[in-house]
Amino acid sequence: MLEHSHYLFPVLFFAALLGATIDGIAGGGGLITLPVLLFTGLPPQIALGTSKFQATFGTFMASAKYYQHGWFTFKTIKKGLIFGIAGAVLGAIAGQMLSSDLLRKILPILLFAMLLYMLFTPTLGHEDRKPRMSEFWFYIIFGFFLGFYDGFFGPATGSLWVFSLTFFLGYQFRSAVAYAKVFNFKSNVVALICFALGNNIDYRMGICMAAGQLIGGRFGAHLAILKGAEIIRPVFIGVTSLTIVALLCKSYL
Repeated sequence: MLEHSHYLFPVLFFAALLGATIDGIAGGGGLITLPVLLFTGLPPQIALGTSKFQATFGTFMASAKYYQHGWFTFKTIKKGLIFGIAGAVLGAIAGQMLSSDLLRKILPILLFAMLLYMLFTPTLGHEDRKPRMSEFWFYIIFGFFLGFYDGFFGPATGSLWVFSLTFFLGYQFRSAVAYAKVFNFKSNVVALICFALGNNIDYRMGICMAAGQLIGGRFGAHLAILKGAEIIRPVFIGVTSLTIVALLCKSYL
């Protein structure tokens, strides 16, 4: 336990820095930051709230970096944001009333199918492709349902966004990750408000981690913009694989 250790804040800072860097490249930074917060001895609800608080800074910084380099426009995603907020609010309400056990057991199967498709389609995400559906309907449907999922359960939301954007809209990886960051930021803000109203945030730890997130989020986005699929693809595959293992361990062990 790190709760009373003088190593606490350096560990939290560097965990956030590493988590935000990975998250800025392909998502999945919560696989690092949330376990570290739980290891400090925080109650699970406060650890989740603190994790959302610090992650908001990283997703904001990554989104700003992608926007600065022209990898997304708000005109394109406004429907996704509107329906995503509605979905996230409903998901957060449902998450307090319903059990997520079934979803926790089904999700690894979905992620494994995504992973197999990614492995056997090595050119996916390397360049823009012809979309399989219109952006109008994509952002209405996926904006709502992935927003709901993020509010209700949460793990692997970034991976689901990246895969959906590359598969259904034909986006290359950099565009897909850029849009995923904006939607993650939106979901983080909605969740952050809910946790703040419930007084479930440790602001002392959160502010320390936010400093690491600000640096890591920008650095991760910079690497993704610079290297493209060369770095995004392996990080995405690695993060998705770790998420599958983590969910299987929680559900079946």
